[in-house]
This record gives sequence, structure tokens and C-alpha cells, in this order.
Amino acid sequence: METNEIFERLNEVFRDVFDDDTITVAEDTTAADVDGWDSLMHITLISAVEDEFDIKFNMKDVVSMKQVGDMVDIIQQEA
Repeated sequence: METNEIFERLNEVFRDVFDDDTITVAEDTTAADVDGWDSLMHITLISAVEDEFDIKFNMKDVVSMKQVGDMVDIIQQEA
């Protein structure tokens, strides 16, 4: 799967989860960059991303994600 396709789909997931149509994520986007992205929303986000890409993150992957680019790398490995 191409990186730009992953970002397009991730943008839709982020917009849906955070109910904000203006969100656009990039490789270096972190929780500090998105209003409302706290630990509880992180769980919701991970679940939504898993559903969107039909993958299952393992706990090591979830803990290691520091920015959206990390998530993209894992999605590319799993898809």
C-alpha cells in the first residue's frame, strides 16, 4: 500500500474519531498536535485504525508509536 493512500485513509479516521474535519496528519504529527488526543482517545483511535486497515496492532507496537509516521510504518508492514 502506498504511503499517500495510507495518509488519506488516516486523515479520514482522525477526522472521524476527533470529530474535526480540519485535521490533516503528517509523519511528525503527535498527540500534542491534535486537540483531545489523550490516552483514552488513543485507544479509540487505535481501534478505528485497526478497523480501517483490517489489521491488529500488538501492544509493543502501540507503546512504540510516538508520531503518526510510526503508525504508517507499522501499517505498511502489516498490510
